[in-house]
Amino acid sequence: MARATLVVETDAEAVLLPRQSRSCLGSRRSSANLEGHRTTDAPAEGRTPTNMDSPLLFVTVDKKPPSPDELNPAKIKDTMSQDKDIDGVLLKARTAFAKGKSKPYEFRKQQLKNIIRMCEVHRDEFYQALKEDLNKSVFESALTEIDITINEAKNALSNLKSWMEPYSVRHPPKTILTLLDEAVIVNDPRGVVLIIGAWNYPVNLILMPLIGAIAAGNCVILKPSENSPATSKALTKIIPQYLDKDCYHVLFGGVKLTENLLKRKFDYIFYTGSKRVGQLVRAAANEHLTPVTLEMGGKSPVFIDKTANISIAARRILWGKCINSGQTCIAPDYILCSKDIQSKLVEELKKGIEEFFGEKPLDSKDICSIINEVHFKRLCSLLKEGTIVVGGNIREKDRKIAPTVLTDVKLKESVMEDEIFGPILPIYNVETVEDAVNFINERDLPLACYVFSQDKKVQKQFITGTSSGGICINDTVIYAIVNSLPFGGVGASGIGAYHGKYTFDTFTHKKSCVVKGYNAVLDRIWRIRYPPYTTKKHRLLAHFLGMRMTFCGPLFVNSIVFIFGLIVGQLGILLYKRFSE
Repeated sequence: MARATLVVETDAEAVLLPRQSRSCLGSRRSSANLEGHRTTDAPAEGRTPTNMDSPLLFVTVDKKPPSPDELNPAKIKDTMSQDKDIDGVLLKARTAFAKGKSKPYEFRKQQLKNIIRMCEVHRDEFYQALKEDLNKSVFESALTEIDITINEAKNALSNLKSWMEPYSVRHPPKTILTLLDEAVIVNDPRGVVLIIGAWNYPVNLILMPLIGAIAAGNCVILKPSENSPATSKALTKIIPQYLDKDCYHVLFGGVKLTENLLKRKFDYIFYTGSKRVGQLVRAAANEHLTPVTLEMGGKSPVFIDKTANISIAARRILWGKCINSGQTCIAPDYILCSKDIQSKLVEELKKGIEEFFGEKPLDSKDICSIINEVHFKRLCSLLKEGTIVVGGNIREKDRKIAPTVLTDVKLKESVMEDEIFGPILPIYNVETVEDAVNFINERDLPLACYVFSQDKKVQKQFITGTSSGGICINDTVIYAIVNSLPFGGVGASGIGAYHGKYTFDTFTHKKSCVVKGYNAVLDRIWRIRYPPYTTKKHRLLAHFLGMRMTFCGPLFVNSIVFIFGLIVGQLGILLYKRFSE
């Protein structure tokens, strides 16, 4: 049977208790204990089967200690997942959207300001929650969770008016028949949207898409991850204090809540998480023809050639790998390089780890914990694959794993087949650039691809010869903070993109709008579209529709288009009469 976790929510804290698994989203693989492992600064030994997901069940109990019956899984109900509660929240959101409450510019502007204020006022509370869930340092929490969210909201706030404005379509140029028509694209909000967050960046991955959804004028249902209970509880408590209670709702619960939410019709679903659950989300969305954005992950490769600065490359790779202890969707997953480069690289990686985390990395406050026991055991099982050349130490009491480098890995081993999502970095040898490109292209398309080379031809080979959600030359991860770039996957790593205006675009429908006037001259020409149809009418209509009118700019167009239209119209009438004779 799979090992799962029961989260009993009390007034004081979330208590984790082991229990047998129950039916949930998807199948589970077997899991074993950590027998054979030394758990204090010792290299891991033994075998633990993998299990990527652990269902969590959330209930609310009194302050008094729970009775045995209350802890019996068969007798516990997820009170946050009741159908009537979900339907009530959805009705409230739909009513607010139907009344247009979320659409005015001033309303959106105020909600974005409130998010900024919320993050600033409750910064310390979020830091504490992130510490409880992931043992994140204040520095890392600020950099990857709070500050990046504030900057995203400020960017949306400063550009909101221009984003909302309908924009005219000028290319390709209009035809004679549409010369005086006004053609614009209107940014329509989707409606009531569902955002399902992930546990690895539980503040960032809820609030970043929320900012775009608010900017776009939607009403939003938020479902933070059950695997980061302290942060999810904080979000559930704090968000309603700052955002409109009719338009924005936070639902805190486990797998059952997610299942029940996905049975309902939403106007858009934005999901961040694993590929397996992402497939289930998409299948559920298909039942209602609901469009989705799926932000997933994959095995993001790193290629290093002989022109790279190995010392700098090693530290940039380490930084990207060790942020959040590798629990990052765009973390470097494995390295491709020649054997000659490998020996130099391993030495620099070893030096870099000591520089970053000291001689005993497990004692460093800058090393995060693995999110839960299931993921910790899965990662420990990977340590017996290949050869450990750096690191390999674990500490079970706080679920820490030292940054570890593996060599001599085999392609059929889990460490080279599954997304690692932890501080373990395998190195696989390839001899040429072509070998590396082919290696990447033979596998699922990754969310990110990293190339360390000063050779422009090599850089171009990867940029044009591989496909990935994003590519970064001579660095890792950092491209994701450039909010003028879309962030998202391709193929198995995801559908759609967001960040900056791309989040706004994700949560808007681009509605085509044509406004036609009653110009008498052009109306005479347009009569050729009416029955009875003739060959002459068809020939003339095809001629007019094929003529494109190009002008120097909008001011010039506005000043002469009417006069020009009259002239063209008169010519058209003459041609019409000639063909009609």
